[in-house]
Amino acid sequence: MILAIETSCDDTCAAVVDDDGTIRSNVISSQGIHDAYGGVVPELAARAHVERCDLVIEQALRDAGAALEDVDRIAVTQGPGLVGALLVGLQAAKALALARDVPLVPVDHLDGHVLAATLRPLAVEPPFVALVASGGHTFLSRVDGPDAIVRLGGTLDDAAGEAIDKGARLLGLPYPGGPALERLAAGGDPAAFAFPTGAKVRGLDCSFSGLKTALLYAVRDLGEEETARRRADLAASYQRAVVEALAVRVERALERTGLRRVAIGGGVAANGALRARLEALDADVAIPDRSLCTDNAAMIAAVARFRPALDPDAAIALEAYASGQRAA
Repeated sequence: MILAIETSCDDTCAAVVDDDGTIRSNVISSQGIHDAYGGVVPELAARAHVERCDLVIEQALRDAGAALEDVDRIAVTQGPGLVGALLVGLQAAKALALARDVPLVPVDHLDGHVLAATLRPLAVEPPFVALVASGGHTFLSRVDGPDAIVRLGGTLDDAAGEAIDKGARLLGLPYPGGPALERLAAGGDPAAFAFPTGAKVRGLDCSFSGLKTALLYAVRDLGEEETARRRADLAASYQRAVVEALAVRVERALERTGLRRVAIGGGVAANGALRARLEALDADVAIPDRSLCTDNAAMIAAVARFRPALDPDAAIALEAYASGQRAA
């Protein structure tokens, strides 16, 4: 049984997962203290993790009907992420592992998103193409095994989630922008504005800078009154452009690799329009529950099933890293 801890950004997470990938609990405590600032404030995030980490771990064990004595491995996110936030989870995991004499397994956060679909009930088996789209990262990988993850392409500038948040801000929507934009887009016409998707540019890399600029110009040219009247159309068209940019590159990745299986992860994978667009592909598409798309600890346990544990000296010396991710 694996106890996993994830504190890479602003969600304090803990999960208990069996070795076969069965999720016994998956607790996500969203901080909600950053909304007033329009983005995550690292110092506030770290402090909130300190306050919540022990409580979330206790809740995960309770929900799983387990105790620390039942845990035979502890997994923790080592990076990438906000270093101050990562250190809270890292120190909690070290303390538990050393106090209980339980092996510690460090995990790359992005590997977690890549392998989230390998958890039950989906239990996707390699090989497959993985799309990870979140607020901080967007990339495609070929997954031939838990330790055979090869990057195929990714964003050249903003991540998809970052582009969505910035687009939402241009339309006067609150943070976090993804859910707000999706709700507004539901009442709009996705064909009202022809925003760029980069679909004509060959390759598996993508860019969202031109899309953001196109929305900025559209809002400027429409003027305040007309923009207010057509906000839903703007939101729907902007969302469609992000979705198409991702879907087209997934299709290309399938063509290039010859694979017919796709798994998605990352916060943007919770978007209903993206999920519907990918489900329509001529492929076997594995879409995890939304709780496994946003940051969570169960996905960290998914990776830990296949990674070696550290010896006690290496566990004590383990440090967090902000970037330099393994999967991407």
